[in-house]
Amino acid sequence: MGEVMDKNEKSDTSEEDCKINYRGWKIMPLVIGNETFEKLGAVGTTSNLLVYLTTVFNMKRITAANTITIYNGTTNLATMAGAFLSDTYFGRFNTLCFGTIASVMGLLLIDLTAAIKKLHPTHCGAITGKSDLCKGPTSEQMAFLLAGFGLVVVGAGSIRPCNLAFGADQFNPKTESGKKGINSFFNWYFFTFTFAKMVSLTFIVYVQSNISWALGLSIPPILMLISTLFFLVGYKYYVKVKASGSPITSLAQVIVVAFKKRRLELPDLPWKSLYTYIPPKSINSNLPYTDQFRFLNKAAILTPEDQVNPDGSPSHPWRLCSLQQVEEVKCLMRVLPIWVTSMVYHVAIVQQQTYVVFQALQSNRHIGNFKFEIPAASYTVFTMLSMTLWIPLYDRIIVPYFQRVRRKEGGVTLLERIGIGIFLSILTSLVSGVVENRRRTIALTKPAIGFNTRRGAISSMSASLLIPQLLLAGLAEAFAAIGQVEFYYKQFPENMRSIAGSLFFCGLAGSNYLSSFLITIVHRTTEGSAKGNWLAEDLNKGRLDYFYYMVAGLGTITLGYFLVCAKWYKYKGSGGIAIEVDMTQKPVV
Repeated sequence: MGEVMDKNEKSDTSEEDCKINYRGWKIMPLVIGNETFEKLGAVGTTSNLLVYLTTVFNMKRITAANTITIYNGTTNLATMAGAFLSDTYFGRFNTLCFGTIASVMGLLLIDLTAAIKKLHPTHCGAITGKSDLCKGPTSEQMAFLLAGFGLVVVGAGSIRPCNLAFGADQFNPKTESGKKGINSFFNWYFFTFTFAKMVSLTFIVYVQSNISWALGLSIPPILMLISTLFFLVGYKYYVKVKASGSPITSLAQVIVVAFKKRRLELPDLPWKSLYTYIPPKSINSNLPYTDQFRFLNKAAILTPEDQVNPDGSPSHPWRLCSLQQVEEVKCLMRVLPIWVTSMVYHVAIVQQQTYVVFQALQSNRHIGNFKFEIPAASYTVFTMLSMTLWIPLYDRIIVPYFQRVRRKEGGVTLLERIGIGIFLSILTSLVSGVVENRRRTIALTKPAIGFNTRRGAISSMSASLLIPQLLLAGLAEAFAAIGQVEFYYKQFPENMRSIAGSLFFCGLAGSNYLSSFLITIVHRTTEGSAKGNWLAEDLNKGRLDYFYYMVAGLGTITLGYFLVCAKWYKYKGSGGIAIEVDMTQKPVV
């Protein structure tokens, strides 16, 4: 990993850090190049799956929407397993290698379902001549498709929790330039992600929808293979943080020991009286004592029955934990209430990836009087465009300005950034409801520009009116999503940074499952009502606008809950009392 540190780095480093060559931005072309091609491959397939399932696999809209949300949820949930394996056994580099190979194989299987006729159902009306008679996929066809989905899930579960942390590993976190590099890296990571998604939602989606599904779905595995080559080129130059054993074990020990010692009385000055051992090779920063979750402090009470080794470590870790371990658990417990809000807020964003496609399908997607018709899935590119334009502006102009005015490292605190994103997600749902009401009204009162047997009349309202809600969704993501990723990374203990990365995606998983649950409940509840099904197959017969307003209401409640949690929250390493390590501690009697 090199032996000489960058000359521009400041000297606030330990001897061990000096042995590591943090190349920072010098190695970023390879890291970000890998990320860009990986996202081009993954997004190039998943962004148009909703249309693929309804047109090629002949699924109903409700079934397809739920399949996609459950698939996305499972993909994001798998990141927790990938993060655990990375931090505990394999390290981030090896986990990323495994994930890219699995993704290439999975994307190839999905492409084969389009390229080989026997692997997908016959096109609607191809035999009977009636487009309203459609035969769904056989169990064998679904099994092959799901096998491809499964491999992509494995790949994403390995890549997503590690790539952000792996990129941040290339900067020295103990120098000013390294800290600034990490802050900018999170912004530019999402910039490249959104750029890749824009290309996927335009060029790749166009090839899939207008030229050939087989050709369009063959592009992503090729791009993923290029991503793998990019990644491997930098093998000798990366900073590779080794796995340090299971961090989950330490968390479990604190909870178990605190429960065992629940009847003991806490001392008056816990930061001086409790067991304060810190392992010499620990990569975690030393944390000050905090008063929150005081019941956990009992895990660090040193009793006459507890034994300590000559080096100060506990003889029985399941009977005695250090105050450092306790504070690390507190870090996680403080984060969890904030994490819960991410699941609910992101439900609004999920709708801009699913139902907005259905809105576009029943709107006028022509450009002026030209015959060219924009693919429905491509409209979500405006969410990416919003993020792509905003992130450089935020990173280069807004952050430096607020740093000067407020004298804070990031200009705006991470929780403030997340809160702004939640507020913007509420506006997104409200605008979506208003636009859908207008689209439906025009479809019912004015002549349609077309008709589809399965979907119903196509409204003459221009699909360009969907753009404002998509731009708002992009701004919401630029604030909340990037803020969350940086928040989890900085607030978790250093030996759990892959798990910190997975927490963001687990929140996305929760929002996808919650969205699927809401869609199912609303569909079943309103199906037999007098006013009709809100989420009917034909949107003109439904009330999708009511569903959007309901999501906005949930977002408002979430924002109130978030503000309470944010006011209560204490950032890691602040608002506490420094702990003095005493190697001659005596038990509390």
